[in-house]
Amino acid sequence: MTALPLSRRPPAESVDDATLLAAIAKDDLGALGHLYDRHARAVWRVVHRVTSGAADVDDIVHTTFLKVPELAASFDGRPSARSWLIGIAVRFALRHMRGRGRFTRMLARFAHVTRGVDALDPEVQANGRAALAALERSLATLAPAKRVVFVMIEMEGLAHDEVARVLGVPVATVRTRLFHAKRELASAVALAGRP
Repeated sequence: MTALPLSRRPPAESVDDATLLAAIAKDDLGALGHLYDRHARAVWRVVHRVTSGAADVDDIVHTTFLKVPELAASFDGRPSARSWLIGIAVRFALRHMRGRGRFTRMLARFAHVTRGVDALDPEVQANGRAALAALERSLATLAPAKRVVFVMIEMEGLAHDEVARVLGVPVATVRTRLFHAKRELASAVALAGRP
């Protein structure tokens, strides 16, 4: 089936992801472009964090979106495809990490070291950077399954049930992994703070 002429299409901002994916399933690559524009940044951020900043994050993100036309018909129709896309990307990222053994680099740098404090104060910035570095070192020590859950829930704000659906595991497993990840991080950060 051919795509709608551009003059007859509604603006991309007014179309939900389910509609875009239905169009993608009918070979409308313009809809894929809209979906990419809408979600590529979030997918990139998750892949970057899950892979500890692997050099080929862009490749994993592009592979994710190249897989979308093949999987579009399986989308469940929710208005937002963000968690669905993140799930595809996380599976590619995990496969990539297993294949290449990339667990040695730190998770990711936060955009802002401090929140709610005077970011111009050099002492506050230095203390924030030290705390961030300790957290990043601790995140890099987590097992991949725990790291993925922690990043998706604590850093990306996805719900437990979304993460469970994306990873194909029970919600209880997600909660258990998150619990252990938090406990291990707290212990690691406490050890890092000792003289």
